[in-house]
This record gives sequence, structure tokens and C-alpha cells, in this order.
Amino acid sequence: MGGTVELYAPSHEVMGWGVLFSALYKTQNNRPFPTVFSRKERENMIKVTLKDGTVKEFEAGISAADAAKDISMGLYRAACAAKINGEAADLRTPLNGDCELEICTFDSPEGKHAYWHTTAHILAQAVQHLFPDAKFGIGPAIDSGFYYDMDLPRSLTPEDFSAIEAEMKKIIKADIPLTRRVIPAAEAYEFMKERGQDYKLELIEEHAGKGEDISLYEQGDFTDLCAGPHLLSTGRVKAVKITNVTGAYWRADANNKMLQRLYGISFPKASELDAHLAMLEEAKKRDHRRLGKELELFTIMDEGPGFPFFLPKGMVLKNLLIDYWRRIHKEAGYQEISTPMILSRTLWEQSGHWGHYEKNMYTTVIDNQDFAIKPMNCPGGILVYKTKMRSYRDLPLRMGELGVVHRHELSGALHGLMRVRCFTQDDAHIFMTPDQIKDEIKGVVRLIDKVYQTFGFQYHIELSTMPEDHMGDDAQWELATEALRDAITELGYNYEVNEGDGAFYGPKLDFHLTDCIGRTWQCGTIQLDFQLPERFELEYTGADGERHRPIMIHRVVFGSIERFIGILTEHFAGAFPLWLSPVQSKVIPISEKHLEYAKQIAAELEKAGMRIETDERNEKVGYKIREAQLEKVPYMVIVGDKEAESKTVSIRDRSEGDLGSMSLDAFLKKYHESL
Repeated sequence: MGGTVELYAPSHEVMGWGVLFSALYKTQNNRPFPTVFSRKERENMIKVTLKDGTVKEFEAGISAADAAKDISMGLYRAACAAKINGEAADLRTPLNGDCELEICTFDSPEGKHAYWHTTAHILAQAVQHLFPDAKFGIGPAIDSGFYYDMDLPRSLTPEDFSAIEAEMKKIIKADIPLTRRVIPAAEAYEFMKERGQDYKLELIEEHAGKGEDISLYEQGDFTDLCAGPHLLSTGRVKAVKITNVTGAYWRADANNKMLQRLYGISFPKASELDAHLAMLEEAKKRDHRRLGKELELFTIMDEGPGFPFFLPKGMVLKNLLIDYWRRIHKEAGYQEISTPMILSRTLWEQSGHWGHYEKNMYTTVIDNQDFAIKPMNCPGGILVYKTKMRSYRDLPLRMGELGVVHRHELSGALHGLMRVRCFTQDDAHIFMTPDQIKDEIKGVVRLIDKVYQTFGFQYHIELSTMPEDHMGDDAQWELATEALRDAITELGYNYEVNEGDGAFYGPKLDFHLTDCIGRTWQCGTIQLDFQLPERFELEYTGADGERHRPIMIHRVVFGSIERFIGILTEHFAGAFPLWLSPVQSKVIPISEKHLEYAKQIAAELEKAGMRIETDERNEKVGYKIREAQLEKVPYMVIVGDKEAESKTVSIRDRSEGDLGSMSLDAFLKKYHESL
């Protein structure tokens, strides 16, 4: 055969004498020994594009795991899952054609999901060993680890955790391979029926009704319904901890049996687990529910589950945030409106909320007509827009609303101020022309950035794309998505893509802020909407004299006032910045005879704009100071004989301690400088 010979790199290691020959060749020629493939072998090769753009050739049918091994043994050992053409996949998945491949480690969301999902299966297997009569519900990975819902013969206690963890460690040490098989629904049904797994039978019936086969994962004596992906074996999990047990209704339906939901966490390194557990301990200290009670900010009563009561000090904090919101929005060119809390069913049908969100809405009947308490402010804002004909000269029109909304949340999901049934949404809706979209998005991003910097928060941005349940055609969604992408890119921000998590009416940018102990909270959002202006037939008169359809932005900065207060409380551990503190100074007389001077000082401080309390109790001064410290008051103003005689005050800072004696003017100067 004449001419050039085509050479292809091997996808597997040469064995036996070939290893020695290849090594000698590489030493002498400074390049690997080439392998000649036959025509048939060449036709069976595929091109795989890696994350860094490198293209490698493999034999068709190679698994993602073996591809990772070929790339690097270190990568293979760290591999948890794969992404094939952008879709999360199991490491066992064969690569049958040209594709893009990313190997996901624990550092990636997909890797964490596979890692924690596998640990959930290990948990269930351990429970099965200890409670052979256990019936299993579902066991997903979640943002902070995993859980498994179980029907057990008795209630678990924290004392059971040690035994379950010990059994999990045995399963991990055994390094049991996980294998996947797909079988017909009827076969899966019989399999689970023989094992008495009633909850699994219900899940199988749902899939059978859609004509779907059933995916099973097996590890030793444990088999579960599961789509995956999973780790290759149990031994890849290293450090585990069961963190909590709660009750949870099967399928989140109060009419069903209450199961036990066992939570856990796992990490590739023991040090990572230790750090996480330390963070949880710190979070307990900062729990806004405890601090809210201790600091007399808010309470939630049995008479109103999920409906917070704000106490006087909490209202000071809430109003300070609202005043700040109003000031920065006025500066940014927003007009404030207020819309009714109850609106007719026909409006919610027109907006699409009745069809997409009815389960979360509270409804009532007035004059034999259906009404709903608003779960969102946007339809009301749209009606305000329609009160008169708009011109292109009126746009962009920025309308803000601190609207109280109600959403039905399951009782098990309620969590202090973080998840409530009634809250104040710091909403705004911007109506604009197509050529104003990018600039308005940028303006909102800058506003959100300004607010988060004020409170000292770092944050990251996610672009959430079209969900399965959505309104409008794909072309409009693509246009809206690209507008958000272009605006954020031009501002120089990095972002992550959150596929399929957009609102039903449009894509969005979500802002996830990070608190001082590393937890993230989704607060701000920018949602671009082509759908509702169409549904409500919104119009404006253009420069050409013709009628045009505006585009709409939905956005929040805080997310909700209540939830933001909860986040701030935990972020600052109740020690709010001076400008946010409900009580900025507490005046403490050493004894009753100093009370009159204390009242004079308090009056002067209050006149200067400071929020003051005076401790008039007949208690020892040390006790009063300790209590003020526990109440996180920024300044304690202590007055006794010396201060009354010299017309001074002794100042104690909650962080710095004793600042010594000074004149009232000097203290006020320090106060204003600290603001």
C-alpha cells in the first residue's frame, strides 16, 4: 500500500509485550507508539469533545466512566456523574456517537446530586438491614444533602442515628457496585409487590399508565426505583452523617399517611463534613426564629400558622427596610402604586395564574362569584397600566408596589419568616418598548447590586430558562432569554444557567446572595415577560402613530420583606448595623437616684434622632448591661454620680466594650459618623 498510512491513537492500554515496546518507542521517538486500525475499526470510532474543547477519539459504546479513565485516572477516581451534550447522565452511559462530554466531580451541582442521591440509597439499605419490615417512599438529593421518606414500625429517635450510621459505614466499606437495569413496568410491579413495597407500587402504576419502562438501581441486597445518575459503587462515598428526622405526608398530601423523613449529608472528605457540621452549629446559634423571640421582633401563633405577627421592635426594623426601599426606588425613577388584595377569578384566568398556580391560591366567593386573594401583584399592576392609553413617551414606565400577597404553603414547609403564607413582596413592574429592554434590565441589575452592597452581601446570578409548563411559543422565549443573557454579559457579570426553572410566563435572572457563614439565599429576580402584555392586550402609541405591544419586566430586590428580615437576622446574628437596629442606644442609670439625669439624656438623644430605651428597673447595673448586651443594643449609655456631676455619659459599645466617659455632643458625633 503506497502513500501515507492513517494512524489512530488507541482508546485502551496495550497489554503484555506491547506495553514494553510502546514505552521503548516513546523514549526513543519522544511520541507515543502509533496503532494502526483497520477500516472497520476506524468506522467504529467516535469524536468526543471535552469541556476544554479538546477532541478525543474513542471506540463507539465506551462508557462515560471509561472515557474519564482514559483522560485521567485522577478524574476517574473523582468522577460522580457526567454531562453528555449538556444533559446530566450516569457514568455507566455508553457514548454511541459524536458528542460533548463533561465529567462531573463533587464540586459540580450534577456531581453533588449523584453523590447525595447514592448516599440516600445507602441510607435506605442500612435502614432495611435494621428494620426488615420498612417500606420506602422516595429518597432524593436536595440542595443541602438528601433525605429518605420511610414507613417504619416505630418512631426513630436521635439515638437510632448512631446505629444507622454504623450500618451505612459497613455498606460503604464493602464497596458494593451499583448496577442499573431497565425492565417493563409489569415486571417491576411484581418485583416490588413480592417485597411488600406499597409506596413503590403506586409510583410504578403512574409510570405504567404512561407506557414507560422502569429503571432500577441495585446494590447488593437493596433495589430501588430510580432514574439516576449514581456513583459507580458505595465505596466512593466517604464521610456521612444523619442530621435530622421529621414527619412528612406521603406525596405531600395531608390525607395520606405520615412517614418519617430521615435527613443526611455526605462528603468526599471527613474535613469537609466537619466544616459542614460546624456551619450547622453556627446556624443554630443564628436561627432567626429563636432570635426573633429573644429580641422581640416577631412571633408566629397557633391561631395563624404561617402568618407572622410583627412586634413593635420588629415593626421598626420592617419600616426601616421599607423606607430604604422607597428612597432608592424614587431615586431610580419608580412610581409607587397599591392594588387590591382580592380580585376576581376571571382576572386570574386571564393572567394564567388560575391554570398554573391555583393550588397555591386562597379563594373566596363574593356575590356568587369566585375571587382569589392575590398570590402575586402583577395582574393588579397590569390593570393600573390599562387605566389610560400610553404613549411611547411614557415608557419606560416603572411602577413599584409593596404588595401583601398570600400563598398556600404546606404546613411542613413553613419555616419562621423564610417560608410563610403571607408576606410583603417588594414588587415592581416595568413596561417598555423593545429597544429599551437591555437598558432596563441593566438598570435593575445595578439597583439590586447597590442594595446587596449596602448590606455587605456577596451574590451570584443564575439564568433560568423555559420550564416544561409555560405559556407562549419557543421563539418568544428564545428572544427573551437572549435579552437577559446579553444584558448581564455586557455588564461583565458571570452567571450560571439553570435549565427549565423559569417562570411559566418568561425566563428570569435570579440573584443568590451568600451570608456570613456561606449559605446562599435566592432573593432578587428579574423576569422578562412577553406573554402577559399579549394576554391583557396592553398597548402604547408609537412614534409612528400606530398601536404597539409593550414588553414587561417583573422584578423584586428583597424578594419579600419578611424573608429578608429573617436572612438579615441570621446573617448579623441579631446584631444589626446601627442604622437598622430597632434600639440604637439603651440608657442605663446606675441607681434610682440617677433616673432623672438618665431621662434627660434619653430625651436629648431621641431629639437628635436616635432610637432610645431607658432601663428604669431597680436592678444592679451589671445585670442591666449584660441584658443590653444580649439584646444586641449597639450602644449602652451608663450614667451615675460622676456623669451627672460632669454632665457627661459613659459609653459601652456592644463590640468594642467600654469606650470611657465623654460629653453628649462627642457621643452624638460618634453616632452620626457610625451611621
